[in-house]
Amino acid sequence: MKNLLDGIEEVLLMGPGPSCVPDEVYKALAKPTLGHMDYYFIEIMDETKSMLQDLMQTKNPLTLAISATGSAGMEAAFVNLVEPGDPVLICINGVFGTRMADIATRLGADVDTIEFKWGTPVIPGNVKEKLSKKKYSVVAVVHAETSTGVKNPVREIGDIVKEHGALYIVDAVTSLGGIPVEVDNWKIDVLYSGTQKCLSCPPGLSPITFSGKAIKKIQNRKNKVPNWYLDMNMIMQYWGGKKRVYHHTAPINMLYGLYQSLFLFFQEGRDTVYKRHQETHEMLVEGLEKLGLKMLVEPSHRLPMLNSVIVPEKIDEAEVRSTLRKKYKIEIGAGLGPLAGKIWRIGLMGHTARKNNVKRLLDALSEIIK
Repeated sequence: MKNLLDGIEEVLLMGPGPSCVPDEVYKALAKPTLGHMDYYFIEIMDETKSMLQDLMQTKNPLTLAISATGSAGMEAAFVNLVEPGDPVLICINGVFGTRMADIATRLGADVDTIEFKWGTPVIPGNVKEKLSKKKYSVVAVVHAETSTGVKNPVREIGDIVKEHGALYIVDAVTSLGGIPVEVDNWKIDVLYSGTQKCLSCPPGLSPITFSGKAIKKIQNRKNKVPNWYLDMNMIMQYWGGKKRVYHHTAPINMLYGLYQSLFLFFQEGRDTVYKRHQETHEMLVEGLEKLGLKMLVEPSHRLPMLNSVIVPEKIDEAEVRSTLRKKYKIEIGAGLGPLAGKIWRIGLMGHTARKNNVKRLLDALSEIIK
C-alpha cells in the first residue's frame, strides 16, 4: 500500500495561513508524549500560560490555549459571554467579522452589525454613534482582518466600548506575534488567536485570555454555557490552581509546539520580531509595485503579515497561484467573498517573514507575469 505521506513536498507557505514552521518546533512536536495530568507537563502548561500573558500584554489569570483551532477560540469567546437575548454589536469589514455575527445569532443574541467596505478599516466614530443609541452587553471586532489585510483601530474602539460598559471581544488570530497586541491597555475583555499564523506552530490550538470582568459574566450567567467542551467554568480548573481537575485530554505534543514557538519569539525579542515583519512587508510592497501590481489597502491601515494584492484584469489569478504551487513550490491565497478572483493574499507570518522568502516569491511572480 502506498503511503501518501511520503509524497509531501516542502512548500513555502506564503498564504493567509498556515505559515512555515521552524525546525525547532518540529523537533518539539516529536518529543515523547507525557500524560495530560503529568507533573512535568503541567509545568510546561504553566510556563506556556506565562509566555502567553507576556505576549498578549495582560495579567489575566485566565489565559490559556484552547485545544482546538482559532475558530474554536472565536466560538469560546461568544458561547461563554453571550446568552439568549443579549444585545451584541459586531463590527464587520471582512469574512471573520461576518463569522462573529453568525455565531452570536446562533446563540440567540439580539445581534446588530455595523458594516464597512471590505479593504477599509472600522471607523471608531461610527461605533461610538451606534453605542450612543443602544445599550450593548458585548461589542466585537477583528484586529487583523485576514480576508482583506486591514488592521482595525482596536485601541480606539476599546476606549469607546469602555465608556459604555460593554464587554469587548477582539479577534487576534492573524495579528498575535506579528504586531503589538496589548490586552490590558486596550481594555479588551476577551482576546483569542491561533497558533498557525505569526506564531508559526501548526494549526490546532487557540490562545485566549479572559478579563476579570468577563469571568464575572461567565460565573453569573442565567443559563449554562451551551458548549460543554468550551465552557470556561470547567476549563479554568484544568489550567489553573495547585490541584488540576481533568476536563479533556489535552493535545500534549501540540502544546510542546506552542511552548517552543513562544520560546523562539522571546528569544528573538519582541521588538525584533515586529521589525522583521514590517521590513519584509515593505520589501514585498516595493517589489510588487516594480512589477506593476497594486495593493488593495491604503498604507496607513495595512497589515505587515497579510498583504492583499489587486490582480490585473488581464491576468488569470487562479492560474498564477497554481503555477506558483506546482512549479515554484510556493503557496499564496485567493480572495474571499466579494474579493474572490480580484486579489491575491500574500502572507508574511512568523517564520515565513524572511527577506529571502520575499525575494523567492518576487522572482517567481516576475517570471510568471512576463
